[in-house]
Amino acid sequence: MNMKRNLTGILSLVLLLVLTIGLFGSAGFAAEHESEKPVEIIYLVGGPAGGAFASVKAKGARDAAKILGDKANVKIRYGTWNPQNDAKLFQEAIGMNPDGIAVIGWGAVEPFISEAVDKGIVVTTHNVNLPELEEKYKSKGFGYVGQELYASGQMLGAAAAKRAGLGEGDKAMVWGLKSEPVRGQRTQGAIDALKEAGLEVEHVEISAKVDKDPANGIPVITGYLQSNPDTDLVITDHGALTATQEEYFKSAGFGPDEIYGAGFDLSPATARAIESGYTDLTLDQQPYLQGFLPIFQVYLTAKYKFSGLHIDTGSGLVHEGNIDLIAPLVEEGIR
Repeated sequence: MNMKRNLTGILSLVLLLVLTIGLFGSAGFAAEHESEKPVEIIYLVGGPAGGAFASVKAKGARDAAKILGDKANVKIRYGTWNPQNDAKLFQEAIGMNPDGIAVIGWGAVEPFISEAVDKGIVVTTHNVNLPELEEKYKSKGFGYVGQELYASGQMLGAAAAKRAGLGEGDKAMVWGLKSEPVRGQRTQGAIDALKEAGLEVEHVEISAKVDKDPANGIPVITGYLQSNPDTDLVITDHGALTATQEEYFKSAGFGPDEIYGAGFDLSPATARAIESGYTDLTLDQQPYLQGFLPIFQVYLTAKYKFSGLHIDTGSGLVHEGNIDLIAPLVEEGIR
């Protein structure tokens, strides 16, 4: 099933790139449309400027804008990884009456999407999807570029248990966002996979304070591991927390390879932690594509009425066996 979904996503991506090359490779096309006004696109990153994950997404959006040149005007707006803040930014974006808006599919944003679509604004999502609205507005360009949340969590949990050689009676801690609507599916997927493998699992909810600044999580993880020294595996369901795993484990008194660390996303810090043995496994949801492809989704729908594309980007597991191939791309801000 995962293979079929991944193949569908790859084929969709190939089709999109072929269309793009075909459209912009034609001198006749350029001459015919050079006087048309640019498509106005607002891309809501979700996270803060300078943040590792948000920066990669923003780079993808900027690179897409460079390819489109004067055919599109792309405005990038940063957030704080707070759904309510993104809902406010989305409402402000509607008021600017652009041709299209790309936004994380937070539950907090959902009530305002119909208003945007009714005004003729193309809306598409990235990072977190809204399946019901995607189905409803697919013909109007509502697509999705990102991981399949539950499946991604399940994939990481199952792979972590298997690669660590853990099973019946072993203990895992999942530090996640299970209480968050939609987004919590990834945490639940990881928990379910670990339980299915026979592990005892305890979930710790990421607080708003830690969500905002992962350094605030040092006393949380230190206290937990000191109270539960027999913990075999820790999964951090948050890219910024995964990037801080080495610091977390050192603060709790663990050396490299003394506890199996797994999580989501890549950053220079995560790559270094994999190389040093503090982080063992991460699922890369390829955020560059979550910035790059929604820009083309909006453009192609606004100009040529293409329907929404659904592309799964969360299928790559990174570990000590392949980090050497990917680390240079991480440093470039592409992976």
